[in-house]
Amino acid sequence: MILLREQLGDVLRQQRRAQGRTLREVSKTARISLGYLSEIERGEKEASSELLAAVCEALELPMSETLSLVAASVQAAEKASAPVVLHPQRDAVARAA
Repeated sequence: MILLREQLGDVLRQQRRAQGRTLREVSKTARISLGYLSEIERGEKEASSELLAAVCEALELPMSETLSLVAASVQAAEKASAPVVLHPQRDAVARAA
């Protein structure tokens, strides 16, 4: 099952690491406890819209861009976990040809 909080946490962690910043730096700038930010990045806690806005501001990353990255991450996870759909009629025609 794909969980939005996990995808969001992954994106926030990737963006923070890409900037070479520590959890401590971002939590201080965003005025969020270090432990809580860590739980968000690990997908253990849901981020409120206010908290997400503070983290995005601390990362100097527009929320719209963050959400676009999360959407792309969810889409990739969906494709990776999608069942294979077989088309028996089409497959039979291909084998007969």
